[in-house]
Amino acid sequence: MKKLCFIFIYFLLASLYGQEVIPLYPGIAPGSENWTWEEKTAGANTGNSMVYNVTKPTLTYYRAPENIRSGAVMLVAPGGAFHILSIENEGNKVAEFLNGLGIDAFVLKYRLSHIYGQDPMQELFGLMSDFKKLDSINTPTVAFATQDGIRALSLIHEMSEMKGFDTGKIGMMGFSAGATLTMCVLMSAEQKLKPSIVAPFYLYKPAVIGKTFPEKQTPMFIAVASDDGLKFVPHSIELYNEWMGKAQPTELHIYESGNHGFGMQPKGTASDQWPSDFTSWLKQRKWLK
Repeated sequence: MKKLCFIFIYFLLASLYGQEVIPLYPGIAPGSENWTWEEKTAGANTGNSMVYNVTKPTLTYYRAPENIRSGAVMLVAPGGAFHILSIENEGNKVAEFLNGLGIDAFVLKYRLSHIYGQDPMQELFGLMSDFKKLDSINTPTVAFATQDGIRALSLIHEMSEMKGFDTGKIGMMGFSAGATLTMCVLMSAEQKLKPSIVAPFYLYKPAVIGKTFPEKQTPMFIAVASDDGLKFVPHSIELYNEWMGKAQPTELHIYESGNHGFGMQPKGTASDQWPSDFTSWLKQRKWLK
């Protein structure tokens, strides 16, 4: 009965908003019952909108065109230091790119640490001058976001028959904090829910939680720019070495330029090459029709 009610809510939201927006939980997200602040959006008119103060995590479903649809599905986690979500550049536009390859996509809007002021970017930049302080603030949020990511994968598995997903091709990719979350989910989820491939972009590794490596072969595509302004390159190299040490299929791309947060934004830098490289990698994995 609970599952039927949840599916009803799912289709109701789809009809109301014109997109298939799926709440992760039937009610209040467990653990954030006292989160009373209001979700907000910034930069909506810039083409690079950001969401902050998320208390009600959701999935937004992007379905690939039927003529190229492969049955593969990707969970996409935008970044933003667990305080904001770069929902366009690292979320919706990524989903649209995946749809163009024939892959269904879900953009994960996960719970975030509270932004107190009216200027989320200014507040965030102030916090990012001290990563130890930022990590201490984000510690409980990372745990909640990991819970949200695992819940999202569980829901995708539940709707796989209805939606025509290949349960052997459910992957996850993320950017910056979203890459951290991708690794948290991979290392924390039970074996049957672990994504079958993962792609962390400009990962921040110190905040990753979870210690359970996948038992199955889990190909990984890692990408970062050499001129990353947050100096995250060593984190990607460390992850690559760790994954190679587990005899896991791994590919590392360190682009000469692109800085941090390149996402889907064409910048005229080497990082513009990643969608092509990623497409080739997915073809090798037989993820495309």
